[in-house]
Amino acid sequence: MRVTQKRALVRPPSAAFRRCMSTHPLRDTVNIELAREQHDRYVKTLRDLGVDVMKLEPDPTLPDACFVEDTAVVRGGRALLTRPRPVSRRAEVSEVGRALEEYLECKIAEPPATIEGGDVIHLSDRLIVGLSERTNIEGIRQLSEWLRVRVDIIVDPKMMHLKSHLTAIDDDLFVGTERFRNESAVRGSRYIVVPPEESYAANTLTINRTVILPTGHPNTLRMIRDWHLDVITIDMSEFQKCDGALTCLSILF
Repeated sequence: MRVTQKRALVRPPSAAFRRCMSTHPLRDTVNIELAREQHDRYVKTLRDLGVDVMKLEPDPTLPDACFVEDTAVVRGGRALLTRPRPVSRRAEVSEVGRALEEYLECKIAEPPATIEGGDVIHLSDRLIVGLSERTNIEGIRQLSEWLRVRVDIIVDPKMMHLKSHLTAIDDDLFVGTERFRNESAVRGSRYIVVPPEESYAANTLTINRTVILPTGHPNTLRMIRDWHLDVITIDMSEFQKCDGALTCLSILF
C-alpha cells in the first residue's frame, strides 16, 4: 500500500462555485448549500480515517478554488506549486503555497509549463502523469525534476484530467475506464474496469487502506469490495456538475 496519509489541505466552496468552469449538462443547477454539506461530509470522512485536515477559507472571487488538488503536487517533503492552464485559476495557487510552505519545500512551476494535480497519480516508486488538455510536457519535466521521481506518461490531449479516467488503490491495483486498461503504465497490474454507465466512479480516493467512492455506482462498489477492501461512499452530485470529483477536493501529504 502507499504511504499513510497524515494531512490534507481543503477549501470549501464559496458562493462563486455556481460559476465554476464545467461542461456538465447540469452545471446550471448547482445547489451551493448541498455542495457545502457534501464537502463537510468529505472532510469528516478524512478526519474519521485519521487525517489532520487543514482548511483554507472560501474565496468568493475564485469559483473553482475548492478543487485544490490542481494547485500543488506533493511528494517526499516537496511541493510543486502548479501553473493551471486556465488563466482564471492561477490566482488559486498563491494561498495554497503559503499554507504548504510551513510543512514542505515549495517551488512554483515556470512558463511555458502548465500542470494540474488532477493529472497526477501517486504510487510509492513513481508517478503516472497525464499529458492532457491541462498538463503539457514541460510541466511534466519540471514536476519530475523538482520532486526527484520517475514519471510514466499517459498521452491523451483530449482529456481534461487523467484521474477522471484512472486512479490507484495501491501500487498494483487500479480503478479505471476501459480507455486506459492497456496503457504501458498500468500493464501487468490488477485493473478494475468500471462499467461505461459508472465512468464517474473511476475517480476513487484511497486513504489509509480505505477506498472512498462516489455514491450511486453499485457495480464498481461490488468489484472493489471483491478485493476485500473497506469502502465508504460519499454523495458528490454537486461537484460532479462542476466536472469535479473526490480527489479534486484535497491535497494529501
